[in-house]
Amino acid sequence: MTSNPMLNPKVCENVILDSKPMTIQGAINKTLILLSIVVICAYFTWDFCAKGFVDKANLLVITGTVAGLILAIVTAIRPNVSKITAPVYAICEGLVVGAVSYAYNSLFNGIVINAIGLTLLALLTMLFLYKTGTLRATPVFRQVVFIATIAIAIFYLAGFIGALLGHPMTIFNGGMVGIVVSVVICVIAALNFVLDFDFIEQGANRNLPDFFEWYGGFSLLVTVIWLYFEILRLLAQLNSRD
Repeated sequence: MTSNPMLNPKVCENVILDSKPMTIQGAINKTLILLSIVVICAYFTWDFCAKGFVDKANLLVITGTVAGLILAIVTAIRPNVSKITAPVYAICEGLVVGAVSYAYNSLFNGIVINAIGLTLLALLTMLFLYKTGTLRATPVFRQVVFIATIAIAIFYLAGFIGALLGHPMTIFNGGMVGIVVSVVICVIAALNFVLDFDFIEQGANRNLPDFFEWYGGFSLLVTVIWLYFEILRLLAQLNSRD
């Protein structure tokens, strides 16, 4: 159905409708719930950092990152448990978002508001382009976005391994190359919205079980957080050049 790594088409195979079918509005509602959870938990760790409890906030970030990764894998493989794992994943990511946002805002005051605004703008723009038919999740589009997303994941993994070996990635230091790479990653992340929208629409048309509303909301949340972090990094690089 889609090439989004969080929306593997195999999870929809041989699914039996044993409850009410999913709807687009239901998926929208679940997405809003998950985003609300992220915002509330992000405020919690932001406030922790603001009060000087940085060590405790860092512990929450590590815990949230590890738990979030595990939950994302479980949810991607077993979407039928997404009504449980997706909200918990939102809690974990919210803890991470709050601390990371505070750190960036401490370096560049106002950067978080700008990043949130640009993320919402990208989401609404992709939704408009999708609804008007300007961008559609054609097989070629899916393949291109999928390959690009996997390439970025490998790039991240290489950077992580390099950091563990004492060779941290220095490309994102405010140079033109790092800025261009960040822009490209932001574009690829934004294009993943089209795959998310298509999954939700096609899932509703195919009368998939209603737990796929949580699954669709989960995938949208993954894309939103990914894009938000990339925009934060891009804005930080631009600000460092001033």
